Amino acid sequence: MDFLFTQEQEILMKSIRNFAEKEIQPFIKESDEKGIWPEELTEKLAEMGLLGIVIPTEYSGAGYSNIDYVIILEEISKVDPSVGLVIAAHNSLCSNHINLFGNEEQKKKYLTRLASGQTLGAWGLTEAEAGSDAAALKTRATKEGDHWLINGTKLFITNGSVAEIVVVMAVTNSEKKRNGISSFILEKGMKGFRAGKKEDKLGVRSADTAELIFEDVKVPAENMIGEEGKGYRQALAILDGGRVSIAGFSLGIAAGALESSLKYAKERIQFKQPIANFQAIQWMLADGFTELEAARLLTYRAAFMKDQGKKIPKESAMAKLFASELAVKASSTAVQIFGGYGFTKDFPVEKYYRDSMLATIGEGTSEIQRWIIAQKVLSDY
Repeated sequence: MDFLFTQEQEILMKSIRNFAEKEIQPFIKESDEKGIWPEELTEKLAEMGLLGIVIPTEYSGAGYSNIDYVIILEEISKVDPSVGLVIAAHNSLCSNHINLFGNEEQKKKYLTRLASGQTLGAWGLTEAEAGSDAAALKTRATKEGDHWLINGTKLFITNGSVAEIVVVMAVTNSEKKRNGISSFILEKGMKGFRAGKKEDKLGVRSADTAELIFEDVKVPAENMIGEEGKGYRQALAILDGGRVSIAGFSLGIAAGALESSLKYAKERIQFKQPIANFQAIQWMLADGFTELEAARLLTYRAAFMKDQGKKIPKESAMAKLFASELAVKASSTAVQIFGGYGFTKDFPVEKYYRDSMLATIGEGTSEIQRWIIAQKVLSDY
């Protein structure tokens, strides 16, 4: 085992850190307050290769490893978790679904556009009655000649109203239940396909989150990804990888909150000395940074195994569970260390606190992660 980054990864880390501070930082306050995605950022992210991170170069991707991907997500989310979430949803969910399960024609037509940053992508699984129970879909796809008619609604879709390419799961055979779910590539502009309500959220506010509505959307038969009835199985595989990205996103929140707390503790004077001198503060920082390193080890292990082509349902769930719950804990600790200032928008920790809760929900709640881990442990031992 090698616990050290390569020289190239060290350079990548510094490059992404500089990019985030220079290009993302200026947008944060206004975008968060207004709850809007800054469109200018899409082009900037594309120029850095951040919209095709793990996509092969032949499809205009950057061809990075999953370890590189985690490095990128931590550094981006350390500055603004909203941008980290947009990158994760675009790369891990939409683009990677086409990358892993699409045919050559689909990759050339859609994956190249996504990886090169011509548009953002979205991924439509969640519905009002299909959250943790992902198989309980109501969206239907009915075959009519050389196309499918899709009807239904998707909920809480990241990049929902700004993406032009969306991978959508729909029921093609209700009698087969989860084995009757298929996946399709849809484009904005298809008649009957539109974005609905845009969510006004607690956190990650500039990451666009919207409802998707399908009313007799005519989708060419060649836009089905893989075989009919394989959509649910594909979605589970995509979520395994997606959990690694949310773990990386969580690392960024935790690291950002803890580093801000450390800096503040050295500067804040009480009783004629920095509060960093007090044991209560030192123990908060000691616990936080120890847990951050543990979360990193879990996350990089899952990323490494994914790079080796291993199946990682347990490992990705463990990484996502531990890192996401640490993000909430670390940002809560940060608010406590900042005291009254931590409750104001003049300091970054209140935003980390608001943004962190999404980490324990997206790509499966903490309860679902524990269920996945438990099932694997019970069957493996």
